[in-house]
Amino acid sequence: MAAWLDAFLPTFALIALGAYLRARVMTDGAVWNGLETLTFWVLLPALLTFSIASTPLGSIPTGKLLGSTWITLLIATGLSLLIARVTGADRAAMTSIVQGGIRYNTFTALGIASGLFGQAGLSLGGVVAGLIVTCVQTILAVVFVVSDGGRPSPVRMAVQTITNPLLLGCLLGFAVAALGGLPPGIAPTFRSLGAASLALGLLCVGAGLSLESLREKPGLQLLVAALKLGIVPLLTLVLGRLFGLEGMPLAVVVLIMGMPTATTAYVMARVMGGDARLMAAIITLQHVAALVSVPLWAACLAR
Repeated sequence: MAAWLDAFLPTFALIALGAYLRARVMTDGAVWNGLETLTFWVLLPALLTFSIASTPLGSIPTGKLLGSTWITLLIATGLSLLIARVTGADRAAMTSIVQGGIRYNTFTALGIASGLFGQAGLSLGGVVAGLIVTCVQTILAVVFVVSDGGRPSPVRMAVQTITNPLLLGCLLGFAVAALGGLPPGIAPTFRSLGAASLALGLLCVGAGLSLESLREKPGLQLLVAALKLGIVPLLTLVLGRLFGLEGMPLAVVVLIMGMPTATTAYVMARVMGGDARLMAAIITLQHVAALVSVPLWAACLAR
């Protein structure tokens, strides 16, 4: 029981603390915007770089992880579009449904991976994050362009994908790992920046939640939550076994794919013309439901 509390309580407690601080103490939204920018563009990429750079790449089944995650994400995209069609969602709502169906919260994912498996889980989680980000950003670039009646531009999609700071952090980590790891002096710097990212990131996750938004299309929210927190990790588990994954790699990839959607999805919805209110509702409901779903998936995988 103590091990489970150590794995899950810090992550969800920081999210709850962030929600409290945003509501009662640090009520200025500009403060949280600044923290989110710092975490997303500097601290989290540093964590991913350090984690991957300190990992023996030969011990990670990258091809199996790629196959199980990318195929699952493509299937989940199709199911998200089916939900949008069946429920009569308009173009804006459709893009938010897709985001809710395939994106995941990196901070929560790495926090849980680290809590359950230590540094090895954190390093493996960084690799999985890089694989998922590449696929998700490409899918979303297509969805937003096509939903506007346009044609996807390969150049634009490539630029949007390659300039994602999380992907850049992962690519840098892979490159440094291939060269033998971070040099003395640089490694502790990246480690310190990375250590700050999870705590600040989880506080920002809590600050971004909005319980009032749960009134927005509750039936649609539940469908998307069932897809993201139930069907997506189940598909990942099945495909992971088919690809030959087992042990910690299988557990980590299933748990990460079963995380609630990213809070930054709200920003993308607002900037690119999605349904921001629905996006806020989907994000909030999934994070509340994850209090139950994530420990359940961990318990199933432990068996």
